[in-house]
Amino acid sequence: MPLPTILSNGPNNTQELGAKLARLVVDGDVLLLCGDLGAGKTCLTKGLATGLGVEDTVISPTFVLFREYSGRIPLFHIDLYRGSDDTYLETGATDVAGVTGVTVVEWGDHIEELMKRSFVDHLVVRINIGDDETSRELVLEPHGTRSAQLAKAWSES
Repeated sequence: MPLPTILSNGPNNTQELGAKLARLVVDGDVLLLCGDLGAGKTCLTKGLATGLGVEDTVISPTFVLFREYSGRIPLFHIDLYRGSDDTYLETGATDVAGVTGVTVVEWGDHIEELMKRSFVDHLVVRINIGDDETSRELVLEPHGTRSAQLAKAWSES
């Protein structure tokens, strides 16, 4: 069975897709964003934050690793560009992931195996850069019942 896929025609559309996702997420949802540098991980997160009503400017937390934003539900934004499983554990993210708010992990591929071993329901979003450098393909890989529901609802919205 093919994985749900969403197409974006540019950064503004990627942010709109994030805002659509914001209408569907609930406390405890965990998203692992994977893709090359410049693929749109932060762009998608910015759209999600806007849709959640976050008023702060969302930036990639590369050097601080972890930022928390207040919105309709809390948004926990983690960047593991320079990290690994151990770095993720050090952020304290395991205390909130799958429990409260929405947890978004940029460079989530760095902790995919940890997430699978921990049995935390999560949605992997692989962002592939298109041929024209502005288009993107978001491939949704659910790992659990809730993330499968979220992937289906988002890809059909």
